[in-house]
Amino acid sequence: MRLLTEAEYKATMEPEPVQIGPDDDPPFDFWAYFDQIPESDLAGHDFSEGTVTYAWHMPRGNLQHVLVNCERPNVFLVLVLDLNHAEVLGHYLLDIFGV
Repeated sequence: MRLLTEAEYKATMEPEPVQIGPDDDPPFDFWAYFDQIPESDLAGHDFSEGTVTYAWHMPRGNLQHVLVNCERPNVFLVLVLDLNHAEVLGHYLLDIFGV
């Protein structure tokens, strides 16, 4: 389980990501990875419901960002999926408002 730095996470982003529809199936099962993320990487947040509201496809790198909701609005655990290798590259704690 690899906690990405801010620079590593931003390096996986593209200027015009494509939003994945809420009814689209995930490209592969990433929940085993999710279940093994150390609590120390979660900064005290609770992501245990495993709810995904947003996912974005980065077409040039063929990556997908899956945003797992937590108990606090605008805070997500982002799983960065490598679609070419069907593996999770890492995860990043995203606080949209940085509070």
